[in-house]
Amino acid sequence: MVDDQSSGPIANVSRYLDQQAERNGPLPALKVPKGRTADGRIDYLTLTFAELAAEQDSWGKRLLENGVERGSRVLLMARPGLPLIAICFALFKIGATPIVIDPGMGLKSFLACVRRSRPDALVGIGLAIWVSRLFRGSFRSVRSKVKVGGGFARAPKSADSGPLKAARTTSRDLAAILFTSGSTGPPKGVCYEHGMFEAQVSAIRAQYAIEEGEVDLPMLPIFALFNPALGMTTVVPEINPSKPATVDPAKIVQAIQECGVTNTFGSPVLWKKIGAHCAENAVTLPTLKRILMAGASVPPDLMRQFRSILESGHVHSPYGATEVLPVSSTVDTMALGETAALTEKGKGTCVGAPLPGVEARIIPVSDGPLEGDALDETLPVGEIGEIVVTGPSVTRAYDGLPEATRDAKIERDGSVWHRMGDLGYLDDHGRIWFCGRKAERVQTGGKTYYTDCCEGVFNPLPQVFRTALIGLDENGSVQPAIVVQPVEGAFPKNERERSAFIDGLLEAGKSSVVTRDIDRFLFDRSFPVDVRHNAKINRIALALRFNGR
Repeated sequence: MVDDQSSGPIANVSRYLDQQAERNGPLPALKVPKGRTADGRIDYLTLTFAELAAEQDSWGKRLLENGVERGSRVLLMARPGLPLIAICFALFKIGATPIVIDPGMGLKSFLACVRRSRPDALVGIGLAIWVSRLFRGSFRSVRSKVKVGGGFARAPKSADSGPLKAARTTSRDLAAILFTSGSTGPPKGVCYEHGMFEAQVSAIRAQYAIEEGEVDLPMLPIFALFNPALGMTTVVPEINPSKPATVDPAKIVQAIQECGVTNTFGSPVLWKKIGAHCAENAVTLPTLKRILMAGASVPPDLMRQFRSILESGHVHSPYGATEVLPVSSTVDTMALGETAALTEKGKGTCVGAPLPGVEARIIPVSDGPLEGDALDETLPVGEIGEIVVTGPSVTRAYDGLPEATRDAKIERDGSVWHRMGDLGYLDDHGRIWFCGRKAERVQTGGKTYYTDCCEGVFNPLPQVFRTALIGLDENGSVQPAIVVQPVEGAFPKNERERSAFIDGLLEAGKSSVVTRDIDRFLFDRSFPVDVRHNAKINRIALALRFNGR
């Protein structure tokens, strides 16, 4: 990178795709499923790195012709596949800012995000163009619209056949606005700078020893954007991005086997379905080197199941948030060899040591904004507090939300620390232990109950799919309660079965000091979860449901 005035060095992740086109041009960069062949195999549209780079340049020229330029804010609404990746890299290359909003958050929340992000242009499928016409008020800032096709639509040809010149963006220039899932509050646009993306690419490559030529199947579309920079082939999964938990596990397994997938990312809920399918059909996945499970705490039993399914691969669980990723990471060998047993005793979930360049501190819990001196009051090892982190991928602000930025960030000596909104502690080895979301802790009777600590005691029971700690309002006082979602077929059918189930829960609760005084248990067939991973439980909504609000 070359220094450019005071705004930082030249940085733009689109250069990685151009480099791959030069170095590995004939190798496959992208495989998009089109259907099935006569013998039942997946039929893919396959593009090489050279072809994907050409698509990037063609889209860049088309966007420039339609008034999109450096600094333009562009709402990107393309389906997972070729256009999404090519257009996103084209926007990076011309110095425009893609705005990416989760498609499954609901129309009201989506339109609110559009209004707040004030896009100059809309690049999207026909349905997106139609929505923009129907709800003109929310799209009033949009000056130009560019229609794109489905997941394997090619870029329109341009009269200019030469390479697209990249904008000289710097590390501090705005690169993208990525919206949070809104699992514990309204979705917020996170401002990513070009230097932050470059830091993420370096950290992911180093942490997981990813090599050029690997094959990735990302079950969160945004993660596909790292692959051209890492030199990995992207296999687009057959999955509904707005409802990932509805995935057909057989299709994912087929893609892994036929494409020789070595790396994949998805939430624990998805991997539970895939693991169950593998167990039922005696399937192993020997090509996989690593599975990255994130979006919610990974149950130890799920890691244990995949030890045999992967044969020689490993399950990793990165910890972070839209505002900063990755913070830390843990691996199945460490979890199953040491920390999982502590999780089941109510100690929370170990999410590993901070990655190189990342610093984490535990400070006293506060619900208001904090000044820089709050970083001096760190808590001792083992004491639960608020997790705050700083590092090269920590974002600085939310888009158009100064108060939210003020609440979530701590500035000191030129550095920005992000308040994760999570509670936890550090152990003697400097590892972070996650205890739960700050907003979801239950405080009553002079005691605080933490979601991940309490739920970790009950989740291992064979009849339990997952549990959620909530505060139950009883005659004006709050009592800790555990809501149970049983595994399929185990929901109690009568009072006798319900009593027997609760007896088992009470017995498990007595095994830990953090749960021994919890005696209220409720049952639910389905928990409200986040739209991004379908894994992060919305305990606040669940509490409102059981408190009749």
